[in-house]
Amino acid sequence: MRSDSVKGESDYLAAAVSIPSATPPFTELQGQYLAFIYAYTKLNRRFPAEADMQRYFGTTPPTVHRMVLELERRGLIRRSAGQARSIELLLAPELLPVLR
Repeated sequence: MRSDSVKGESDYLAAAVSIPSATPPFTELQGQYLAFIYAYTKLNRRFPAEADMQRYFGTTPPTVHRMVLELERRGLIRRSAGQARSIELLLAPELLPVLR
């Protein structure tokens, strides 16, 4: 009886290991930007400005702007034209990586 139990458990573990994990729809760096947008919004109760991301990631304004455009193009964020601080996250928080 014990051997059946162990065999059943090992079959279950083998099946769990062989299930391919879902690949997120963003790169590691894009995930960090998304995690920052989420964390910033939760802490400050407003959406971040591109300048906030520039300070956090230590990059140039064009670099941050290109990232924002790419995230928007991929449908991961939404912005309102002509409105400051309008970067809104469109992913569920549980899909985001941990902010480093």
